[in-house]
Amino acid sequence: MKGLNSNHISDESKEAVYAITYTSWNSEIVNTLLEEVTKELLKNGVNKKRILIKEVPGAFELPLASKIYALKDNVDIVIALGAIIRGDTPHFDYISKACIEGLMKVSLETKKAVICGVLTTDDETQAKRRSDPNQMNKGSEFALTAMNMIDLD
Repeated sequence: MKGLNSNHISDESKEAVYAITYTSWNSEIVNTLLEEVTKELLKNGVNKKRILIKEVPGAFELPLASKIYALKDNVDIVIALGAIIRGDTPHFDYISKACIEGLMKVSLETKKAVICGVLTTDDETQAKRRSDPNQMNKGSEFALTAMNMIDLD
């Protein structure tokens, strides 16, 4: 992973509460992302009790679930996980745009970082490669990004 490593993890990030929202759609891919995010947080000293997890049906629901968590006083950061894979219809474009813009809006409105861990890929092979812990391992990258965003103030 270029640029991201655990060398820049603050003590504050180990004490933070992480909320993870993830989709049940494309579960094989998303569950791997979830496992890798959780594993990376734990590996870097976050207590399991400080990781809140909520499953939602699909990517369209991620912004709302993320906002509900972001509005909680005890949550410091949200990591939203999903996989949107291009198909034969424009559905991919609409859902991707709504999800990504929705997550950014949540972050700006709540002034809490929302890590966009939503893969948008042309096919399932790309999605599997990006979620595979032995290849790109985006899950680990999303966790490290979250930990690096904790001490913004």
